[in-house]
Amino acid sequence: MTLREFVKSKRKQHGLTQKQLAYKAGVGLRFVREMEQGKETLQMHKVNQVLELFGHELGPREYDRS
Repeated sequence: MTLREFVKSKRKQHGLTQKQLAYKAGVGLRFVREMEQGKETLQMHKVNQVLELFGHELGPREYDRS
């Protein structure tokens, strides 16, 4: 599941509009819209503000370097 799919799914599960999610997360409505549209360049700390509402956090990927 992509980030955009996850956020949209969780937002709908909780019965929130994009505007309500933005307000609760302390980010702008435009940011939520861009997230749900799959914009590739987003500020990680803002992404985490949104994900925190759903009990999740985004971090750097760990790669198997073997």
